Amino acid sequence: MAAPGVYRLGPQPDTTAYTESGEPQTAAWPLLVRAVLNLIAALLVYRYGNTPVLYLLKYTVWPSNPTEAQVAFGEYGVRIVVAVFAVVVFGRMGRWREVYRRFLTPTELRRRAELVRSRAVTREDGAPQPEKVESVLEATMDPWAALRTPALAGSLALLDADTQANRVSDVDYVRIHRVHQEVAAEAALLARFAEQVAARGAGACVHPSEQRDVPQPRVVEHDLLVGQVRLGLAQDVVKNPAAHRGAAFALDRELLATSLLAVGPAGTGKTARLARPVAEALCLQALTRSACAVVVGAAEADLGPDSGYDVVIAPGDPSSPYGLDLYGGANDPDGAAARLADALLPDELSARTESARIALQQVVGPFQAGYGRYPGPRELRALLGGEEAAWAELEERLRAADRWTAHESDVQHRRGRLGRLDDPGSLLADRLALLDRPAFAGCFDGSAADRPAFAMRALEHPLRVRVKLPERSHPEAARILSRLVVGQFLQAAAARSDRSLFAGLVVDDAAAALDNAAVQGLRRLPGANAGAVLLLRSLVDLPEALRVPLFGAVGCRMAFPGIAPWDGKLFSEAWGTVLVRERAVTLAPDTSGGMLRKTGRLLRKVLAGTTAQTESVTTREVERQRWSPSDLAHALPTGHAVVSLTAVTGEQVPPLLVDLRN
Repeated sequence: MAAPGVYRLGPQPDTTAYTESGEPQTAAWPLLVRAVLNLIAALLVYRYGNTPVLYLLKYTVWPSNPTEAQVAFGEYGVRIVVAVFAVVVFGRMGRWREVYRRFLTPTELRRRAELVRSRAVTREDGAPQPEKVESVLEATMDPWAALRTPALAGSLALLDADTQANRVSDVDYVRIHRVHQEVAAEAALLARFAEQVAARGAGACVHPSEQRDVPQPRVVEHDLLVGQVRLGLAQDVVKNPAAHRGAAFALDRELLATSLLAVGPAGTGKTARLARPVAEALCLQALTRSACAVVVGAAEADLGPDSGYDVVIAPGDPSSPYGLDLYGGANDPDGAAARLADALLPDELSARTESARIALQQVVGPFQAGYGRYPGPRELRALLGGEEAAWAELEERLRAADRWTAHESDVQHRRGRLGRLDDPGSLLADRLALLDRPAFAGCFDGSAADRPAFAMRALEHPLRVRVKLPERSHPEAARILSRLVVGQFLQAAAARSDRSLFAGLVVDDAAAALDNAAVQGLRRLPGANAGAVLLLRSLVDLPEALRVPLFGAVGCRMAFPGIAPWDGKLFSEAWGTVLVRERAVTLAPDTSGGMLRKTGRLLRKVLAGTTAQTESVTTREVERQRWSPSDLAHALPTGHAVVSLTAVTGEQVPPLLVDLRN
């Protein structure tokens, strides 16, 4: 199995090409050439070296008239000695042992053999086209061997025909095998699976959207068998660990489950080279029924075509097919009201969050009890703003539903605080006014029959969701919605009863979406089979008290070129130090020797103008930062990034310099 961050179908690191200290050893091709030349030399010595040795023995050691047995024994002995001599001498000069270790060990041969199965359903070149089963491999491998059981006998004819005709993509291969694994233990489900395969072949058990690939050519390579998405190439530099130098760099679900934070100014490629490929990977995995994806970003952000998503939520766009449930379809009114209150208040008013939560809970709970549904933005504004008609109708509804006694204290307390200076209700009403605009009519209350409101509790299904924020037309409303969607995702992902699907979140600009509750939610994602990719232009966009906890909550950190030195300082501190070998040379005037040597040094100084000196070399190990803030701010090349990784199993990868253009 490849190391975390290494794309197993791409270039592999030559781990044996470096010593334990990371110093480079002989490159592969000179090593192989030298090994072959020494092998030829050894064969020549063995072929023509026996005769001179036999003649030497004949005139020095052997008796004058040896018997035939003595001659035969002598010849065999000489051949063995010459063969051992040739193997020892030329094997050492040709480094045959190193060649065996690097290219011929059983582990290396197994690793290369394992790639054959993956390449049968995943292309290895860089053309972003749908992957097909290569017919050249079908003669030596049956991709459907796991399905050839008595229960499926006679059901694979159409599937075999599709395979022969190259109509099977990597999405089909992974999806069919995954569904088979899920239903294999239940006879009834297995029978339905057999019917699907017999009737539809490679299209069996297809995603509800009937899509079997993304609608546009893929922007990067994918290995769907293990859920990897290739993003670039780890550079062959000293700062990179030897186990990753020259290897293709990729992310997978094991890494995304610890969440990734990427920081870099606009124009450095965060969206095109990170957010878009990861979103595409999650959407492809959703088509294989192994993941669900929620992608949040500005309406103008290039995060894939709308046709590649099942649910597109675009507040402010009249043509948007879906709205957004402000409460995420929650069954707990208090929890839903608390998340909405957190989203409504800006960062500068976070001190009033607790009182705002209570105020909203005192409205949402009674309203849900009286009306049997959650209030829309306009109804919330009316109640929080103190409209008597709205409160009178709510009280009448509660009495009619026989729920007045349970909620009387909340209603009386909320109405008693209306109009007071410290009442958070008026603040919440003003913030709700940002969502109660004509442009958002029918988007958040589910009143429009042709625009159903999407609820985040649907994460148990392999959905692909795109949320397009109106950052240009309604920037403050976009900030509220960003916080609301991220908060709902974090809560819904952790609350799922079925966690078999990986729940992935991609936020193109997460500055407005992060608060203390979000940071705490990120810590719960690894145990819920979920993860998030968060992009920031600068850490300065976050409150100072939130920056260090955020770094501690994510397992993968990525720095793009051009980040500010104060941002680089936090990355540098998180990545720590490493022991490096430092070599210091001290020069001192040479005063040794007698009169003759001193006279020679004097003449040298007069004629050449230089003084004879002695060198003193000192080598020591010192701690140095893996990446200094200055290096991150000024030394990163364009199109590159430095990324550290942590897998959900706890395995860590030190910072890597990655070329995202390759």
